[in-house]
Amino acid sequence: MSSLVHAKEVAGNDLVYYEELCFDCQQAAEKAIKAVMILERIYPPHSHNIGYLLDTLASSGVIVSDEIFIASRLTEYTVTTRYPGSYEPINREEYLEAYHLADLVVKWAKDKLVKNSD
Repeated sequence: MSSLVHAKEVAGNDLVYYEELCFDCQQAAEKAIKAVMILERIYPPHSHNIGYLLDTLASSGVIVSDEIFIASRLTEYTVTTRYPGSYEPINREEYLEAYHLADLVVKWAKDKLVKNSD
């Protein structure tokens, strides 16, 4: 969750690139998914691929909605955009979408964790 807070708090600072904020969004989603895996007693694989992690949860019987599966898009921010390359710079709209997707995943995971603690 702290990665998501960081992505929101430093947004708008001219010294922070959207690529870094999108990486924070990806990290927030990855950590949230892995928390659900631990809750479900599934050993989290050494992977940063959001789609793969969600597939692993779903194949273990955890209900993962299509809305959450869309967050698989965040995987591109794991490595590709963190290093110089031939991609177009990330813009504000892409960052806002990444933030929205990560926020959905974090809220979904929190809901599962809270329901389990009842």
